[in-house]
Amino acid sequence: MNQVPMTKAGYEKLKEELEKLKHEERPKNIQDIAEARAHGDLSENAEYHAAKERQGFINSRIKELEAKIASAIVVSSAHQDHSRITFGATVRLVPLDSKEEKRYTLVGQEEADLKAGRISVHSPVGKALIGHSEGETVTIRVPAGEVQYTIAEIFYEETG
Repeated sequence: MNQVPMTKAGYEKLKEELEKLKHEERPKNIQDIAEARAHGDLSENAEYHAAKERQGFINSRIKELEAKIASAIVVSSAHQDHSRITFGATVRLVPLDSKEEKRYTLVGQEEADLKAGRISVHSPVGKALIGHSEGETVTIRVPAGEVQYTIAEIFYEETG
């Protein structure tokens, strides 16, 4: 099984979701199925079929989360070279052609969420940033062409 790098916060979030599914959602779903079954004819019982469909989703998600947790390797920022951009770094970038700053945290594929400012270290932007230091200028290829950024700040924070 391939190990997947993950921040402590990302790992804890997966564990919390798994616990909620196992100890809250699944027991409630079992109760919902029993209540719907008590209504009689299952062939035309929409509540029963919806609850069984939900059961399939819950069980699939539990298996998926267990696999992700089993393959996760938590990367602590405490052991990183904080003078360079590495896994877990948060970077503030200033484009050379405008003043619209960007801020990204480099995370594993499973945690990436562009809207939340978390990008994968395997993404084109992540790959372009890895290994660089504050004050350096990097060129990042984007669908519209190339954009140059100055790395204004690099910091690490252990969240979780």
